[in-house]
Amino acid sequence: MSNKQQKPVLTGQRIRTRKRDEKEKYDPNGFRDTIVKGLNAAGFDLELVSKFLDTSGGKVDYKRYWETLFDILFAGGILAPGGTLVEHDDKTKVALCEFCLFSAEENIEAIKGVATVFQRLTRRYRYLGKKLEDDQMKKILSFLKSFSPSERNKLAMFTGLFLSTGEKPANCLESLFQETLVKEGISLEFCKVMFKAWLDEKDMNSVENILVKAALDRRLLEFIPSTKRSEAYFEKYFTDAGLDQLVTFQRNLQHDDNKNFFKSEMKELMQKDPPPSVKDLEATAKEIMVKTSLTEPEVIKLIWSCIMGIVEWNKKEELILDQALRHIKPYAPLLAAFNTQGSSELTLIYEIQDYCYNNISFMKTFQKLIVLLYKTDVLSEEQVLRWNRGTHTGKGKSVFCKQMKQFVEWLENAEEESDEEED
Repeated sequence: MSNKQQKPVLTGQRIRTRKRDEKEKYDPNGFRDTIVKGLNAAGFDLELVSKFLDTSGGKVDYKRYWETLFDILFAGGILAPGGTLVEHDDKTKVALCEFCLFSAEENIEAIKGVATVFQRLTRRYRYLGKKLEDDQMKKILSFLKSFSPSERNKLAMFTGLFLSTGEKPANCLESLFQETLVKEGISLEFCKVMFKAWLDEKDMNSVENILVKAALDRRLLEFIPSTKRSEAYFEKYFTDAGLDQLVTFQRNLQHDDNKNFFKSEMKELMQKDPPPSVKDLEATAKEIMVKTSLTEPEVIKLIWSCIMGIVEWNKKEELILDQALRHIKPYAPLLAAFNTQGSSELTLIYEIQDYCYNNISFMKTFQKLIVLLYKTDVLSEEQVLRWNRGTHTGKGKSVFCKQMKQFVEWLENAEEESDEEED
């Protein structure tokens, strides 16, 4: 093989780097000094501050120094890992920034002014809004322990206002679950101030939607130190803080969890092979009912749902009726045990009506199911007639009333005969 002839190389040639290819030295301190000097010149005049930040975006590199910019606007300077301010070197005589969140007065109106500056800046430079949501808020909330109580309160009010716009995700609150912040009660105190500011701007439905999107709605108890963590402590703490809406929200969540627990426990028992006796099912249901503070109408709905959910129904409509009657009849004593009130009986009828309406194969079985439960003493004559007289829901009303016509007439005649005998 022949060796390739090397190309001649010019000696002493100096290759010049094009200006566009030169990499500018990373200098966050220089960026800081430029921004701080301009902000100090603007003072606390919100219009001048916003105008300076708006025009500076065309002169300095916000995309490169976004973290430094937000550190200045929050704390007045660059934040080191852990949350302490990086001291200025002796060469630069620029003082700490006079305009920042931590320099504002500790009241909601002053914090709203600072929040307005952030809002204008992030709307003008969209990429800054994304960085604030995804990175900066998480970072600064993780530094809470390094801040003073007053600075934490200001940051909590700002966070409440930040989330109240409905445009920002609440994922930044994940930082509050740090063990040290929770253990020392810092996260709980922060949440109290934050939710106060948030709920002053928006209603609980709006707050709930944001928390649900971030999967934080069922984690509120985790902000409480583990040694005090309980529903009772949560209710007292936030009730004393005047946050009754938050207490009601948490109470409703717990109530839903209790219903889900009841349903899963009962369903699991019913699906055992062999299944326990109705007496055992009744005892377990009563025990869980007391433990979870569920009402009788709530329990009767859950039991009905369990009964109908543990069987695979025949796909042939003509066979559904016989299968349903055979399946439900053994559970009649269980339904009767939790059907001692008129409201519970009506609730059960409504549930049967909804089930038959929502499952088209059961549309023709409604009357037969009601008659079965009447004959097994689960439903009374009085409540069946009451349902027929207009207290029933609208789903399938005309169809089911037509099915029930003959049975209702029979009940009414029996009622009249009974009244005559009494007379």
